[in-house]
Amino acid sequence: MTAVTPVPPSTAVHPAPAGAEPPGPSARRSRLRTAAGFAFGAALLFAVAPLVLSDFRLALLAKYLCVAMVAVGIGIAWGRGGMLTLGQGVFFGLGGYAMAMHLKLADAGPGGMPDFMQLYGQLDELPLWWRPFASPWFALPATVLLPMAVAFGLGSLVFRRRVRGAYFAILSQALAAAMVILLIGQQGTTGGTNGLTDIKGFFGYNLDDPVNQRMVYFIIAGTLLALLALTRQLIQSRYGELLVAVRDGEERVRFLGYDPASVKLVAYVVAAGMAGLAGALFVPAVGIISPALIGIVPSIEFVIGVAVGGRATLLGPVLGAVAVAWARTALSERFPGTWTYLQGLLFVVVVAFLPGGLASLWALARRRDGGAEPARRRWSPFTRRRDGRAEVPAA
Repeated sequence: MTAVTPVPPSTAVHPAPAGAEPPGPSARRSRLRTAAGFAFGAALLFAVAPLVLSDFRLALLAKYLCVAMVAVGIGIAWGRGGMLTLGQGVFFGLGGYAMAMHLKLADAGPGGMPDFMQLYGQLDELPLWWRPFASPWFALPATVLLPMAVAFGLGSLVFRRRVRGAYFAILSQALAAAMVILLIGQQGTTGGTNGLTDIKGFFGYNLDDPVNQRMVYFIIAGTLLALLALTRQLIQSRYGELLVAVRDGEERVRFLGYDPASVKLVAYVVAAGMAGLAGALFVPAVGIISPALIGIVPSIEFVIGVAVGGRATLLGPVLGAVAVAWARTALSERFPGTWTYLQGLLFVVVVAFLPGGLASLWALARRRDGGAEPARRRWSPFTRRRDGRAEVPAA
């Protein structure tokens, strides 16, 4: 009888966790499907939509895609990290106001003041904190870095004190309300309730020209695809596994030597940066940024779109955000007094009867089809087993 040499534990090969793509043909097929999906999305956004939609509808689609960028960030923070963020309008507004301030100063010309400051007559010269935004080299990075800096400061305070769940959601919502009150109270420097309006140019291009409006749409569509590619890499990385582990068992992750506060902080800051970028691109697409677009109600609408689409998937937040934004435009025109109630009903129905959002319908259909391959269960790093014990990625 031939002796069998035992394999040392350090070199033992453990099976891949359920739901993870093993190397080989299956992984190659997954990469091909992903590439095909991105190619289809690019063809749809860059070729089909400009051909079949009028200039007005294409401008609306550009607005919806900006909302979808915010939804991608919420999908990371809420879907993967379990942080219900009801204040993403704050970061959306910070990016939007940073871009609008630069564009208003560009419209005013060198040494000029924005038109609303002259109209209200409260200021004789440009405020000091406005002046850096005259430079695009300051304003453009600020649209992303400023929201990320605010999110880092807030997240460092909140997550270190282990504030989570409903308390974190309420706190983020209160931040959105405080932001709106601050903007409305500074009418002479922020435009007050009206916000920053009548933005005419975009880095030398006239936004009244339909050709330039299409250029803005293409920039927004390309940015959305880039964010999706970045998000896919993030959620499939070791950090993405650790973020899901924190969502499913924060105390267990802490016991294994990780700092859950730092893990959640990274996701929160990334989501804030995406929201700021979306707000910056929203300004040239729509020509306005105001407190009404960044308060509590818009922040909740962001979350509703993510919930409807499916917060734990890659494309679910995008499709849900676009669908809800389109429904808001279409139904509010016909039923202006009832859309808010319909929106709330939609959110309740999805949370109660379809927690996985519309993205889970495909898995449910496969499960009901007796001849179909059973849907793979959702994988968490805690489902990896070694000698009967749960395991997370090594530090």
